[in-house]
Amino acid sequence: MVLPKAYLRYVPAQTVGVITSLRCNSLFCKFSQDGAGQAKRGFRSKRLLAITGALENIILWECKSGEKVATLEGGKHEVTKLALSHNEKLLAAGYADGSIKLWDLTTLSCRVTLSGHKSAVTALRFNDSATILASGSQDTDIIVWDVVDESGLYRLKGHKGPVTDVLFYPDKNVLISSSNDSYVKLWDMTTKHCFQTLTDHRSEVTSLALVGESLRLVTGSADRELRVWSVTDTPAEPAASATSARDIEDTYHYQVHCELVGSVQRQSKERVLMLKLDDTGSLLGCLGSDAFLELFKVRTEEEIDAHVKRRAKRARKALKDKEEKGKDVAGVVTDVERNVDDEMSPAYTLHVNAKIRSIDFTRLASGAQRVLCSLNDNSIDVYELDTTSKPMSSELSSSILAPGHRTDIRAVDFNSDGSCYMTASSEALKIWNTGSQQCTRTLECDYAMSGFFVPGNNHAVIGSKNGLIQVFNLASGVLLESVAAHDDTVSCLCVAPDKRGFVSGSADKKVKFWEFELVQDEESARKDLSITHVKTLEMSDNVLGIKYSPDQRLLAVALLDFTVKVFFADSLKYFLSLYGHKLPVLTMDISSDSTLLATGSADKNCKLWGLDFGDCHKSLFAHDDSIVCVKFVPKTHYFFTASKDKTIKYWDGDKFEHISTLEGHHGEVWCLAVAPRGNLLLSASHDRSIRLWKKTNEPLYPFEEREQDREAADEEAMVGQAAKEIPGETEGEAELAGKQTIDTIKGAERLMEAIDIAREERVKLEAYAAQKGKKSDEVTHPDPHPMIIAYGNVTPERFVLDVFRKVRSHEAEEALLLLPFSYVTQFLKLMDYWLKNGWEIELSCRSVFFLMRIHHNQIVSTQDMLAVVDSLKTNTHRRLKELRDSVGFNLAGLNVMHRELESRSVHLFADVEEKREASRKRRRAAIRTLR
Repeated sequence: MVLPKAYLRYVPAQTVGVITSLRCNSLFCKFSQDGAGQAKRGFRSKRLLAITGALENIILWECKSGEKVATLEGGKHEVTKLALSHNEKLLAAGYADGSIKLWDLTTLSCRVTLSGHKSAVTALRFNDSATILASGSQDTDIIVWDVVDESGLYRLKGHKGPVTDVLFYPDKNVLISSSNDSYVKLWDMTTKHCFQTLTDHRSEVTSLALVGESLRLVTGSADRELRVWSVTDTPAEPAASATSARDIEDTYHYQVHCELVGSVQRQSKERVLMLKLDDTGSLLGCLGSDAFLELFKVRTEEEIDAHVKRRAKRARKALKDKEEKGKDVAGVVTDVERNVDDEMSPAYTLHVNAKIRSIDFTRLASGAQRVLCSLNDNSIDVYELDTTSKPMSSELSSSILAPGHRTDIRAVDFNSDGSCYMTASSEALKIWNTGSQQCTRTLECDYAMSGFFVPGNNHAVIGSKNGLIQVFNLASGVLLESVAAHDDTVSCLCVAPDKRGFVSGSADKKVKFWEFELVQDEESARKDLSITHVKTLEMSDNVLGIKYSPDQRLLAVALLDFTVKVFFADSLKYFLSLYGHKLPVLTMDISSDSTLLATGSADKNCKLWGLDFGDCHKSLFAHDDSIVCVKFVPKTHYFFTASKDKTIKYWDGDKFEHISTLEGHHGEVWCLAVAPRGNLLLSASHDRSIRLWKKTNEPLYPFEEREQDREAADEEAMVGQAAKEIPGETEGEAELAGKQTIDTIKGAERLMEAIDIAREERVKLEAYAAQKGKKSDEVTHPDPHPMIIAYGNVTPERFVLDVFRKVRSHEAEEALLLLPFSYVTQFLKLMDYWLKNGWEIELSCRSVFFLMRIHHNQIVSTQDMLAVVDSLKTNTHRRLKELRDSVGFNLAGLNVMHRELESRSVHLFADVEEKREASRKRRRAAIRTLR
């Protein structure tokens, strides 16, 4: 038997470079932690933080210093939406796979993961008490979650496009939602029914906001208008066109009614991305796909009345002026009515340096208004608004720029000992410490396309899109030299193995050879590095890649004509022409022993060539998109390939075998670098992330990787099967909130196994009891099942309860749906036993009600279940009454304690803090008055 070859696994080590993702919004948070991990409260102890989605992670940044405070690590899917509860203790994060994680910010830990949506979460909102969470997704569904019970309540279906925003109407059990189908829907959360649909939009509705003391609903879409709707608590009269019973019902029988009252013109011509109201409700931010933010003033009722009176006064004055001049005054209106312009008006336009992706407002203890702008270029700006000045003004308070690049990274490289690495993009060259992952130096550069560390690790060379080659001194952080080397893009650079020079290739069809030299600085006595052009090699087509063999015997040049030309490095005489790719070769690398050449092409194939005779050893269909980078591991024939399909693959060049796939990037992977010892892999992507992969001592067997991939595909296919029809559910707007996952399937299997074990144990115990009654001395007690022993040698009924409790709350209903009816009957009998003994009353009642609703017809038609149902009815009523009495008694006791404390003039902590803050505000106002 031949033993399979084992390799060492590469695993993710660090991810840096991402400040904020393009797909996720950003939030303010006035929250911090002390060393013991306890939440601090009060404005004196709180720092202003920015919470951003950074691909699959969530990062908390301190706005003032720009430092990273904490990282909440997610799974492998990207964060698409964030929502913060009003008390700023709970953070909800929606992911691209449809899952939602609830993070506790006091402990920086994940409380629960909710699975219900089938695609990316696009809308999240807490209610005022943070007990209910509403989520919308690209799968067109809205799910309402119980935050306390950590389970889904129901799913609302009705939209025909992705849900873009959800909103709770205050003091009413009403949910408002918008979608790309151009509709805004109002849902009664009690009846789980859509009672009104707003159809005045002609394009997708992207955001919602409730503004003003009269609670106007503002909706934003792809046109230049913000539509304003009146939301009345009392039903309006039915419209004259309402002839059907359904039309009249929609008008009369629900808590609120919406009616279009007008629109507000925007400055931007782009679609609305977000509507956001500040903490005081006096400022509405309207964000479009532009590099500016429009702010609208929301007036109070007193300000609206004053504004209407001023308009009426101007109208009367205009009429009087016309009468005095003898002009015709027919048709002049002096009765001024209140309109939308009296309630909202443009206040200020905030311009920034890049397109804004999301905004958030906060008001500090000092009264200063801050605006958080998450920009399209992977940066965050915080502005301070002066709302008291006329006109309104703004000032940049802080920015978070250093930890990442503004544009895609196109060049990476390790220094000679792997202690540092460099990344270069269109605007900057950054040097990073490998151990701490901190950016130690940022240098402005031209649009970089390639680069490397100069031997000695004190300098770096960059080849730019404009044909320049730039030399930087990393110690002093200055640009030493910028040479106009080529007439077109410098697509590739390669250091000579003898460390004396390098070679550059360009789209101008030239390969140029350069040497390093030390030049005396005229201003100082020291010598600085410079480069000197030695010779030029003319090519027949654009040069896309260039590589020296490590023994410096050969030079390989990849051309736009799909071929690779190989020359002798010393004489530049033609040696080989490697052809076989159907599209241009974009990248290549040569192994450390100078025997293998690996080429990656836009035709998705990777070819391995022998450099002795130029023969193609193997052609591998490596990726699903163009291969943009190939790198050999030093002193081996193992190599990595990176592609636009967002993956990195690890290969064995001797056995032509795919070893493993490194997944993690959420965009096209542009470049790779392998550390000199081969223990680290560096990758950079279109998603602006820089990922470091570390080689471990864990053995890796390719056949096991393939088997795991097949198992994952089978599980995905199992979960992705069409949902079966649920007997007790009728087709309508509300459905079950959960979805079938591999966890729910495993939970159902564990529950069925526990029921089987409990039944077998009960049979053994009954047989033992019967035999013991006849022969008390000779009968021995049966040994319990090993699983029951593992759970503490409990009774069979308690064992099933312990297993069922381990099923997560939001997965319990889906797990119960998978139980066959034969197991349902046994499970109902077990729950009757639990209720008799008072075990887990809330969980038992919830499960009983769910199973009775789903399997009602079968249960009532089964003669053996009638006695069980009657017993369940008695026990549930009795236990729920006991629970209600206990809760009522506890609430009454708390009220008595509260009144007793107030009678003793003992104030609660929250009341004291509020009074202290009010006192501080009065003191600050008095000081400003004196000044």
